[in-house]
Amino acid sequence: MKPRAHAGFTLVEVLVALAIVAIALAAGAQAASSLATNSIRQSSVMLAQLCAENELVRVRLAKQLPGIGERRVGCRQGNVDFEVAVITAPTPNPNFLRVDAQVFEAASPVLRVSTVVGRY
Repeated sequence: MKPRAHAGFTLVEVLVALAIVAIALAAGAQAASSLATNSIRQSSVMLAQLCAENELVRVRLAKQLPGIGERRVGCRQGNVDFEVAVITAPTPNPNFLRVDAQVFEAASPVLRVSTVVGRY
């Protein structure tokens, strides 16, 4: 009489299957974490864009060229506090100035928007 073969998986096969599942789960967790981080970043950049555009529109509506230098203003959008640094610099043409609005959230830069304003 022949000895019967054992049905089932060997320990090595089970360990290989567990390793494959663990790698797949780790990759899935990393992807989910990246999606959450990108979503938060996108929201922050969108709100910072509103702050920057508000300051650049304020410069354009002033009907006079701003003084050269830097000024900082606070901006609250969507229950998030931002700080906007409005930096005015000369250009080679004295009739125009470069105006940069750099937005910070908790002292780290989020966004920088630049424009050129001219004499009215």
